Amino acid sequence: MAQKGAKPERRTGPEKGIRSFVAVDLPDSMREEIAKVQKEMDLPGVRLVKPGLIHVTIKFLGDVPLLKVDRVVEALGGVRRPAFTARVRGAGAFPGRSIRVVWIGAEGEFEGLFHAVEAALSPLGFPRERRRFTSHATIARVARPSPETTALLAERLAPFREIDLGEFRVEEFSLKKSTLTPGGPIYEDIGSFPLTSD
Repeated sequence: MAQKGAKPERRTGPEKGIRSFVAVDLPDSMREEIAKVQKEMDLPGVRLVKPGLIHVTIKFLGDVPLLKVDRVVEALGGVRRPAFTARVRGAGAFPGRSIRVVWIGAEGEFEGLFHAVEAALSPLGFPRERRRFTSHATIARVARPSPETTALLAERLAPFREIDLGEFRVEEFSLKKSTLTPGGPIYEDIGSFPLTSD
C-alpha cells in the first residue's frame, strides 16, 4: 500500500523492473534560465538535458523489481523532513580534467533529505552511497570526452561559474521512473511525497 500523499503509477505490461530515482524538481522558471546557459554548451559530442527534465537527483535506485515498487513508495512516504528554501547557484563540471558532466549547483537542505531517503531505503536492500553527496542539477553530458571538448566547455562555462538563479521552496520530492529511448529519457512520477511545513 502506498502512503497517503503519494500518487502511485499504474504499472502494466511485461516489464520486470523499473529504472528509477528519487529527485527534487526545479521550477519551470529556473529551467527556462538554465536553457539559456545550455545554449552555450551546445557543442559536438555534448548531449544537453531537456530543460523540462532538469532536476536534483537525491538517489539513483537503478532497476527496481515491480514487486518491490510499492514497498519503495511506502518507505519514501514515511520520510519526515521539513520543507526548505533552496538556492540554484554556480555552475561547474565533473570530474574536471576530462569533463563528462556539466551541472548547476543547488544549495539547501538536500543532504539532510538524502540521508533520510538513504535511511528509509537501506532496509529494502538499497546500498548506501559511498561517494559524498553533492547536490546539483545535471544540464549536459559529454558523450565522447576529449581534451578539445573539455577545453571548449571550460571556456564556455567560465562566465557562469558564479551564476545565481535565485531561490525556490522545496515542499516535496518524487520517485521517478526513467524510460531510456533513442530520443532521450522519459521521466514519469511514480509517487510524490510532501515535506512537512514545520
